[in-house]
Amino acid sequence: MSDTKYIFVTGGVTSSLGKGIITASIAKLLQARGFSTTTQKIDPYINVDPGTMNPYEHGECYVTEDGAETDLDLGHYERFSNVHTSQANNVTTGRIYQTVINKERHGDYLGKTVQVIPHITDEIKRSFKILGDTGNYDFVITEVGGTVGDIESLPYVEAIRQMRFELGNSCIVVHLTLVPYLAAAEELKTKPTQHSVKTMLEAGVQPDIIVCRSEHHLGENIRQKISLFCNVPISSVMESIDAESIYDVPLLMKDEGLDEEILKKTGMPLANFPDLTNWENFLRKLKNPKGVVNIALVGKYVELKDAYKSILESFIHAGAENECSVKVHSIQSENITDDNVSDLLKGLSGILVAPGFGERGIEGKISAIGYARQNNIPFLGICLGMQCAVVEFGRNVMGLKDAHSTEFNADTPYPVIDIMEDQKSINDKGGTMRLGAYPCRIKKDSMAYSIYGEENVRERHRHRYEFNNKYLDDYSNAGMKAVGINPNENLVEMIEIPEHPWFLGVQFHPEYKSTVARPHPLFVSFVKACIEHSKSSSAQ
Repeated sequence: MSDTKYIFVTGGVTSSLGKGIITASIAKLLQARGFSTTTQKIDPYINVDPGTMNPYEHGECYVTEDGAETDLDLGHYERFSNVHTSQANNVTTGRIYQTVINKERHGDYLGKTVQVIPHITDEIKRSFKILGDTGNYDFVITEVGGTVGDIESLPYVEAIRQMRFELGNSCIVVHLTLVPYLAAAEELKTKPTQHSVKTMLEAGVQPDIIVCRSEHHLGENIRQKISLFCNVPISSVMESIDAESIYDVPLLMKDEGLDEEILKKTGMPLANFPDLTNWENFLRKLKNPKGVVNIALVGKYVELKDAYKSILESFIHAGAENECSVKVHSIQSENITDDNVSDLLKGLSGILVAPGFGERGIEGKISAIGYARQNNIPFLGICLGMQCAVVEFGRNVMGLKDAHSTEFNADTPYPVIDIMEDQKSINDKGGTMRLGAYPCRIKKDSMAYSIYGEENVRERHRHRYEFNNKYLDDYSNAGMKAVGINPNENLVEMIEIPEHPWFLGVQFHPEYKSTVARPHPLFVSFVKACIEHSKSSSAQ
């Protein structure tokens, strides 16, 4: 039997309290003590995965190494722990029911009536345990999406109740809840926390540790009150106060003793004090920048802070690495035209054109890229951003009037971006794109090679369209070079303009692999180039 310990992180009162950050912080603290951990997200929605969801519904869709389209919280898990996640690290109600129905159709239940208990809860428990059974981890930390009391969450809470009964102190529950401050009364109120825990108790689950999200520090009397009414020792009542940065949270929770309390309750040794030296060095550089650089993020979902979450976090990592604060200016691509592009982007030291799908805002992206190319402003295009760079160069440098991607104009006379051959017969939308990590071979005489410092890399993808190789020689002769190629299928992965100070487009998503411990080299180099551009512009 596995010796893996299971930690469940649940939430009460309201969503958006930061369960994902608490989950990632627990993993970071236990990892810093020498334990092996993995983190998992449970999403109660009936979608099989978030891959077909509009960003307005769910924010960013995060892609793992093995090609799973997952919740954005998995990005937090990887950025904190520097450990890759996979398909098994994100479970949805849709996948649970799909699996059970497939088993029923296959005859696996031997003609029995299929019910929520035990069949759905058994499948949920199997999903909980699969990482512990196959991954040789000391701790599997599972965040349960939504809030307790939601009808969607009930089967998961029941599965947790069964796990606690079966595994004893090898399974604990950390419950994140809200302690609001009422300005009129000038008091913190514990009633929402009490009711949240009461809801858990009605489902048969007693939280082992209560983490209280609050705008103000909890006094001793508040902790005692929560301890008394929620049936936990006062040492198990933790404060999670609003922080300046999400990267402060592991240190704040260490000060609260969250990792110690978890180890005590699971019967694990307290021998090693957490080594967070590298994390503290990162925070020191993050909070003490030597300058500021202004960079444009051009996209069609810029009003949603979670739509480009991994890109924004990658800028934080790269900024700290360069000891510079990156100020991101989000610019709606729909608002950009050839006539106003110089006004909208004037004074910015770099331009990143974001990935995405759909025609809305495409011409604005192309105008922004043209402005960056013509004015020698550092440019990074990601996925669709790279494709738009190819279109812009074809139209305005090579004279290919009306060049376009067949995604937006099937009748373009110059289909410089075309659908991948293996995508042409696919009608289903979910999980059918080119997903996950693929190899890329970088040409040694390129800027890209000087950035990576190696010839063979693997990067994560999420796309259906690609550079049309029929135009490869024409682009190369005109000055846009394909410097990264998939060696197995000869697909263009990276383009650059050698005559430009820093102009790079990538078909993949480097933002998915940037972590605190390993800022992505493309972002680090891009930010450095933006800093240099800012200095040279100031000197003129």
